[in-house]
Amino acid sequence: MKKVIALLLAFVMLFALAACAKTADTAAGSTAASAAASTPAATTSAAASTTETTASATPITLNIIISQYSDNTQAWWAADGDYIKAFEAANPDIKLNVEVVSWNDLYTVVNTRISTNQAPDILNIDTFADYVSDDLLEPTDQYVSADLKAKIIPSFWNASELDGTVWALPILASVRAMFYNKDILAKAGVEVPTTWDELTAALKAVKEKCPGIVPWGLDISTDEGQAAFAYYTWNNGGGFTDADGKWALNSEANVGAMNYIKSLIDGGYCNANPYTDTRYPLQDAFNAGSQAFMIGACNMMSADSTVNYGSTSIPTNNGASPVALGVCDRLMVFKNESAADQDARNAAISKFFDYFYNVDNYAKYMVYEGFLPVTTDASEQLATKADQYTVGGSGAAGNNEYFATFCNMLSSCNFYPTAKTEWIDVKQGVIDAEQRICQGEDAKTVLDALQTQIAG
Repeated sequence: MKKVIALLLAFVMLFALAACAKTADTAAGSTAASAAASTPAATTSAAASTTETTASATPITLNIIISQYSDNTQAWWAADGDYIKAFEAANPDIKLNVEVVSWNDLYTVVNTRISTNQAPDILNIDTFADYVSDDLLEPTDQYVSADLKAKIIPSFWNASELDGTVWALPILASVRAMFYNKDILAKAGVEVPTTWDELTAALKAVKEKCPGIVPWGLDISTDEGQAAFAYYTWNNGGGFTDADGKWALNSEANVGAMNYIKSLIDGGYCNANPYTDTRYPLQDAFNAGSQAFMIGACNMMSADSTVNYGSTSIPTNNGASPVALGVCDRLMVFKNESAADQDARNAAISKFFDYFYNVDNYAKYMVYEGFLPVTTDASEQLATKADQYTVGGSGAAGNNEYFATFCNMLSSCNFYPTAKTEWIDVKQGVIDAEQRICQGEDAKTVLDALQTQIAG
């Protein structure tokens, strides 16, 4: 991070011009980030320093960068929109200056602001460890109320912990689960599997009784093979690390998990090219009804799919408890040592978070953007009342069954160990190991070598 910032200092004028001109889709193919610059919320520079309360009772201004999740994100956070107007009416001592930025531009925008000492007060992004290492963030205990902390699902709260301190709040969640085609399972005469033995038997029956159907969608590609490593190792009692947080890539459970993946390929149960197929063509195949099972994100079903599907926890082995792969983006607070009154600033930030995570506000935003909540009260509410809220830009009501199914899995989520400095090497290492093992190399030998490379 320090090297990146130093480089940006040298070229800040060039990068600033490029950042202003650039428009790009969001990670999901959403609208251009330049839309943010045309709104009232963005006309006041989000780079402006926090305005502290003065003798004339000037409101505190919080400068906030929000990531663009859909074509409708800007409308939610617009200065003249219902949400901002309601917040400021309830908190007349606080003004919100919100800038919505495309994911494609986000890292450039944020790093440029940091390099010129114009970091936002609050940032919505996925990563946080580099900002912690550069001593840029406030720990959450400076601004998170006890009531808010108590209702955040523990696994998601702990996902932003580093060296015993939690540095960010989860803003929203996604979870990976097993999807299955009910009609194909009925034709094959099998029940929904919960164990590896049951899964293998079900895949065998589909292969024999349903010609032309791919039993199991498998992605061990360089795009997201680390996810497959997580699905199978976690649900065999293994994983990336041990109970003490130390790398345990060559554990007996991990060796068994890699051999199980190989058995699925060797049995002819998978798509023809698991080494190169990403989850996207697999999702298309499942949506088209030509694939019986796959592990995918909770929002993988297309709106026009006619597949009669179900979703459930990933099957386990050796009595392991089901573990889902959790994904969350974050909200974090940057230090502002020039603030005239740090206590007043922290109090304003605390009010912002309490209002945002209020059960009705937060549940409405989750349906609006199409993600899962990270609080227990919103999870409970959406399981029965999602249809009281509308999906952004469509007017369609939220789906109670969808939220009930996937919110029920949130407490079983585990996360990639992204805060560890070796994570990038581990991510690439486990993908390479999977591919080599599935093509015939000995699992223990390959994982032993990876463990030595990472941990010494």
